[in-house]
Amino acid sequence: MDPIKDQFARPLRDIRISVTDQCNFRCSYCMPAEIFGPDFTFLPQEEYLTFEEIYQLIKAMGDLGVEKVRLTGGEPLLRKDLHLLIEKLMSIPAIKDIALTTNAMMLPKYAEKLKEAGLQRVNVSMDAIDEAVFKKMNGRNVSTKPVLKGIQAALDAGLEVKINMVVQKGVNDDQIIPMAAYFKERGITLRFIEFMDVGSTNGWKLSSVVTKEEIIRMLNEHFTVEPLDGAYYGEVASRYLYTGTSAEVGVISSVSDSFCSTCTRARISADGKLYTCLFAAEGFDLKSFMRASSSIDEVRDKMAVLWNKRRDRYSDERTEETAKNRKKIEMSYIGG
Repeated sequence: MDPIKDQFARPLRDIRISVTDQCNFRCSYCMPAEIFGPDFTFLPQEEYLTFEEIYQLIKAMGDLGVEKVRLTGGEPLLRKDLHLLIEKLMSIPAIKDIALTTNAMMLPKYAEKLKEAGLQRVNVSMDAIDEAVFKKMNGRNVSTKPVLKGIQAALDAGLEVKINMVVQKGVNDDQIIPMAAYFKERGITLRFIEFMDVGSTNGWKLSSVVTKEEIIRMLNEHFTVEPLDGAYYGEVASRYLYTGTSAEVGVISSVSDSFCSTCTRARISADGKLYTCLFAAEGFDLKSFMRASSSIDEVRDKMAVLWNKRRDRYSDERTEETAKNRKKIEMSYIGG
């Protein structure tokens, strides 16, 4: 059996759907301020998928085996009445897990309402605990205080919280240990993410990557961590336990230790395009296909064909040259 061909014979279990391309941060690895400045034109509201269209797509994907949904952006909490979408998605029998990726700024206002609607957990993007480093990285001179307040609001509402930190060498790698210590003390899972060449505007270089091996070595110099078994097939984070505690830490290593062969994740952009890889250059226009189709069954069958025909393995094949020369969809459109 051809191992490359066989690696694509895997289920579709996880959908990341971007509900807006707009964000109130300008993080250097996602929406650099010099590109996404005050004159940048985002998608008009009428280009977004409606909540009903998102519901119909996720319901159809549930028929294909999808169990997990992550609402992303941009900043998804900028989409008005997001709790109403969560309520609709929670009514789909196949969906077992709904999560939200956010910078936490708006969680004090919405955490309780999101929890009541059925949201189970939030993944908070936070790249430093030091004020100066954090302000520089978010591109808007925002303090850590409102983010930490949002994290606490999520915990108070009963939401599970995980923190995602994208690590860039020479930018915030000195925050690895302070971030680990801060969230270990509070029993909140922190996941370090290797700096990836998502999109074409973040100035990615291989030399800017702090690898999983380096991160774990640094952690073991200050704490002791021991590896944990994966919780499910297709899990992207390598999980570790701080010895003698119940606190976890993890690393997502798309660059140094790729996981293309077990990827069960597809993504839908805010304007309704389906991408079978985070590093894809083009997506299929589901929105137009759905609006022209007479049956959601046709849409479901089309999605099944697209998934089964996928041949994405960019992280396996990445080089400095491919990263530089291949145009890829920006993270603000496709979500993380």
